[in-house]
Amino acid sequence: MYSDDDAAALYDIQNPWDTTRYASDAFYHALVMSAGSVLDVGCGTGAMLHHARDAGHSGRLCGLDPDRARLDRARRRTDIEWVLGTAASARWDREFELAIMASNTFQVFVEDDDVRASLAAIRAALVPGGQVAFGSRHPQARAWENWTPDNATDVVDAARRTIRVSHRVAAIVGDVVVTFTETVSQPDGTTLRVDHGRLRFLDVPTLSAFLIEAGLAIDEQYGDWARGPLTDTSKEIVTVARRV
Repeated sequence: MYSDDDAAALYDIQNPWDTTRYASDAFYHALVMSAGSVLDVGCGTGAMLHHARDAGHSGRLCGLDPDRARLDRARRRTDIEWVLGTAASARWDREFELAIMASNTFQVFVEDDDVRASLAAIRAALVPGGQVAFGSRHPQARAWENWTPDNATDVVDAARRTIRVSHRVAAIVGDVVVTFTETVSQPDGTTLRVDHGRLRFLDVPTLSAFLIEAGLAIDEQYGDWARGPLTDTSKEIVTVARRV
């Protein structure tokens, strides 16, 4: 079997943090380096905060994630706070200048109540005027249509094994919630691990309404990581909002 620790190590290989190669990483890094205190919601293995500390960030950095295996990898660095938990369970009160939800973390909030509870907790964690920044795949781009076994990728993992990672959509409902599987297998097709997930693809009006309801005013909204405008062909919804 492919363990949780194996999967956490594989995530780092598949998703290296690189501000020179990836516009999204550069976007977040600039915000993080300009804030004195940062909460990384859905921090995963902690790559964003590790990079910020390496780049000279001297303020408070805190990562929050419900995945214990990924957080264990994040904890390899001890000069950053690491907290096991979900966004909705957070109980900070006016402690951070900036909250980040990188890697489309916002999309894991599927139910309306979870969206509301998560945004409320994030707002509470921000100082007055503090900002939250995150990206979400635009539903009009229909990214899930590429999540097929035909688009599987072969990867050499941390143990130097060649493994295959593939996705399959199981259901698409509502506005839009996509249920899918991620399968890790040997190249010969032998299944090692299957993970199940759900992501919500909110459109701009619905997303904006949730933010306003939570007491977060939208400062900036873009259609790509180069700060281009939102259009009818945008693949991303990049949002920066602030606590009011």
